[in-house]
Amino acid sequence: MKQDVLVLYYSRHGATQAMANKIALGIEQADLQARLRTVPEVSANLSISQASVPQEGDPYVSLDDLSECCALALGSPTRFGNMAAPLKYFLDDTSKAWLSGTLEGKPACVFTSTASMHGGQETTLLSMMLPLLHHGMLICGLPYSLPELHTTTTGGSPYGVSHLADKRSPNKLSNEEIALCIAQGKRLATFASKLG
Repeated sequence: MKQDVLVLYYSRHGATQAMANKIALGIEQADLQARLRTVPEVSANLSISQASVPQEGDPYVSLDDLSECCALALGSPTRFGNMAAPLKYFLDDTSKAWLSGTLEGKPACVFTSTASMHGGQETTLLSMMLPLLHHGMLICGLPYSLPELHTTTTGGSPYGVSHLADKRSPNKLSNEEIALCIAQGKRLATFASKLG
């Protein structure tokens, strides 16, 4: 039985979720199973409680998803050049997985979405890599042999795929972004298969 590749993301308006779906497509094209998971919102109002199951969309991630995956794709919209608080909140609670080496030696990649051209795409990607490196994961980016990295006028970088949200249709990925998402999913799955 093949292990799943975990595609873990937070998406406020749907663009990062659209990317996660295309990365999952690439994973499945490389003959591995993608497991899409998200994280709940975080609120400063302590009287608000989250439902344990989302009303719609992908299920919430659990620590079991980390131990059961053979690789991880991690995605977040940018928040002032950093990952969004809900994703950081989940990662801050993975000390048990860190102590046990759950993610050690597994490949990982990162992806992000911004609403402006200079909205901190690369710093967000780098910020998401930091906890993965602490977990002992092997980071795989995107090589410049992919022609879309040379032609994109929206999102994409060697650190990981990105999306520039167009104000008229913010969740619509460009052709280059779609190609890079699929390529990133395939690349991650290929590394997971070779390491498995």
